[in-house]
Amino acid sequence: MLAQDFMVKNVITVTKDTPLKEIARLMVEEEISGIPVVEDGKLIGMVTERDLLVRAKKLDLPTFLPFIGGVLYLEGPKKLDDEMRKATATTAEEIMTTKVHTVKPDTSLQDIATLMVERGVNRLPVVGDGRKLMGMITRSDVVKAIAAEME
Repeated sequence: MLAQDFMVKNVITVTKDTPLKEIARLMVEEEISGIPVVEDGKLIGMVTERDLLVRAKKLDLPTFLPFIGGVLYLEGPKKLDDEMRKATATTAEEIMTTKVHTVKPDTSLQDIATLMVERGVNRLPVVGDGRKLMGMITRSDVVKAIAAEME
């Protein structure tokens, strides 16, 4: 079975200018945990429940050691930068994840399941040429496809 055979085709999307309040409302009302961010029909990012949770959590300040009049960070400052960006975000563009795992319409069920398990991914946008969003596959879609194959 291929992605195109079991993907959800009517995907709820937002644009990069969509306010977070609207995104949170859509997630609650539509009972979804992630929303693709598109521009001219092309996938440019994803906003997930995790992104919204990071916005609400307490910031973890990086651990550092004073060293010869300077500071030596024990973890990279990138994590703090990402958390600060998400904590102060007001739009999809400011909070979205841009490095999104995707699959093509002809990706096999086995490859999709492998990607989800090995990368800890809960949802995969299905994209065509030029990252045009064609559908979405969630873990529950994969389980339904597996069940269908067992019949």
